[in-house]
Amino acid sequence: MNPFGWLLALSRRKSPWIYCTSAGSCNGCDIEVGPCMTPRYDAEQLGVLRQGSPKHADILLITGPVTLRARDALLSIYAQMPGPKAVVALGSCPASGNVYARSPTVDGPVSKFIAVDVWVPGCPPRPQQILAGIAQAADLLARGQTADQKREAAS
Repeated sequence: MNPFGWLLALSRRKSPWIYCTSAGSCNGCDIEVGPCMTPRYDAEQLGVLRQGSPKHADILLITGPVTLRARDALLSIYAQMPGPKAVVALGSCPASGNVYARSPTVDGPVSKFIAVDVWVPGCPPRPQQILAGIAQAADLLARGQTADQKREAAS
């Protein structure tokens, strides 16, 4: 057991770094992620910092249905993230494909490829809901209850 575990848990809860990726959407959810970082919704009060590289992120935000073309890129991004990590699926598309569900280019829900820790419903979800999902994922990280952490503990 790490003697500084309490410090790691505190930092994971109070300073989540996020990386947002689109798996092939209409960009409605992506447009709603932007305002989360503005002073109106103030994600910085939660310590949220948007990263330009998955190698520096704790939480992966996924928008859109997983398309055939984006599937391998999404899996590569997930593999690049250091553990422990959490996954937040934004909107209806990652869960069901929404209006794109029967498209021949959509390869199913994101949970078919990556274990999702937090689902944020809506089309698109409001910035307040997105921030609540990020806060919930940060709390799961701090408590060691993400799918990634459970898989590591089982091994």
